[in-house]
Amino acid sequence: MKRIVLTVLGLAGVTAAALAQAPDESIERALAAAPPQARAETTVVKWKPDFTYDTVKEGTNRWVCYDQSGEPGEQPFSAQCTSIANLDRVAQNRRFEAVADKAARQAQLDEAEAKGTRAKPEYGSLWRSVSGPDQAHARTHTTVAVPGATAQSTGLPDNPKMGGAWLMNAGTSTAHIMVPGS
Repeated sequence: MKRIVLTVLGLAGVTAAALAQAPDESIERALAAAPPQARAETTVVKWKPDFTYDTVKEGTNRWVCYDQSGEPGEQPFSAQCTSIANLDRVAQNRRFEAVADKAARQAQLDEAEAKGTRAKPEYGSLWRSVSGPDQAHARTHTTVAVPGATAQSTGLPDNPKMGGAWLMNAGTSTAHIMVPGS
């Protein structure tokens, strides 16, 4: 009996130690998408099923990151960072992405865009995503939010045929500059 009690207590201690390490690992996963020089001062949030979030690490700069590994449509390793001003946009995106039917989801996005209820990202803010089968094989993708921008207003092409930076979703709240090779 004494041996069983000691084994149970030992397992409880190992489990507690593993759980105590989990938040640090979660924070590190989220920060994988942050610019290296900004990581120490970056806020980390954890999204909840109701499209709100808990702040798990308070930062002092304008970056906010979150782990999205294994979420529907995401790679096994996936993290994203953006400006803290874009959290309303991220929450709205997550609400739309929760609609399983692709046509219904697109209809809701189109309606929000047409009605002007689509949350706008901060103009000029970066969105940095890191994703892949695991962290060692993850790729970084960077875009620059320019809501409402057009090829005429930016001087950028609205397709990737030129081989450089280009404007995607021109004229919408989703307009952004695609940065090739990032």
